Amino acid sequence: MIATTDPITAARAAALFVSSLSASDDPTSAQIEAAIQHSLLTHGGSRGCAADVAAAYGDYPDVAVIRMRWARSLVVRLYSRRAPARRPVRTVAARLHLAAA
Repeated sequence: MIATTDPITAARAAALFVSSLSASDDPTSAQIEAAIQHSLLTHGGSRGCAADVAAAYGDYPDVAVIRMRWARSLVVRLYSRRAPARRPVRTVAARLHLAAA
């Protein structure tokens, strides 16, 4: 099975990957967000971050895998808690029924 990552999570993880934060820092949510923003600004956006991630995988593949797992886990943990609750989708029939009531 191939796992997919949504593009925003991937971009955030790449930005965190190239940041100066360390796994041993045990960063706060605010520090993670600041590091992501700083990386996006200093690395030329999400494409620049992705290019630097690719370079790290080419130069240090063993270390890069560990760092990306760390970055992705922090991003998923931080932003999955903030995901807005989705409202149930109402079908046309349900809307017509509500309008007729």
